[in-house]
Amino acid sequence: MTDDRTPIERLLSIMARLRDPERGCPWDLEQSFATIAPHTIEEAYEVADAIERGDLPALKDELGDLLFQVVFYAQMARETGAFDFDAVVESITNKMITRHPHVFGEVTVASAAAQTTAWEAHKAAERTARAEASALDGVAAALPALTRAVKLQKRAARVGFDWPDAAPVVHKIGEELAELSAEIHGGGEPDRVQDEAGDLLFACVNLARHLGVDPETALRQANRKFETRFRRVEAMLAAEGRGPAEASLDELETLWQRAKIG
Repeated sequence: MTDDRTPIERLLSIMARLRDPERGCPWDLEQSFATIAPHTIEEAYEVADAIERGDLPALKDELGDLLFQVVFYAQMARETGAFDFDAVVESITNKMITRHPHVFGEVTVASAAAQTTAWEAHKAAERTARAEASALDGVAAALPALTRAVKLQKRAARVGFDWPDAAPVVHKIGEELAELSAEIHGGGEPDRVQDEAGDLLFACVNLARHLGVDPETALRQANRKFETRFRRVEAMLAAEGRGPAEASLDELETLWQRAKIG
């Protein structure tokens, strides 16, 4: 029997069946917006990982997993009468048309930089229409901390609260490091040490932003580099029949320097 439905129609049908009270999957039926949200974040990171690895077959699969998250939310919303998948598509379609008047209207935009400026201005107008009181309104609290720090800083910068360039940010990092050091050596309370460590991280994010570096991407790269080098250290020790716990710190540092060379 031929199935004449489009791929998205088939997917929506599968999702509806999974949530069917009589014939559905017990796990899917137990889920809510709140329980699915962590899975959505995980799927988004897996998309980013496939892109970073340049693995297009994996990217296709991960994008499918991410799309399924959207379908899942839409099905749960449809069950309550709030909205459905078509409404989600219509909403983003209208938003893209409205935010691209240079493509779908008569406005002329000279460059990608000008388009970015126009895009941010349009989003600011949308926030004003929603009567948001602060320039920081709408920056989701659930974002990864590095990503949220960048967004908060960019919002503040748009209303003039920002350093003019990277140089004073470097100085600010020195100040924050000195304050953290003072807490550590002064026997500061754990909460105070954490507070100062947070200020230092926030300043480092600010420097990355001024340098045009995405801190999340930079840290992911640093993580991969650390993992690669540490595995090399483990391999060198394994060749001697030992593990890292059986080596002194000086030995580990020497092997680490060898691992950096490659």
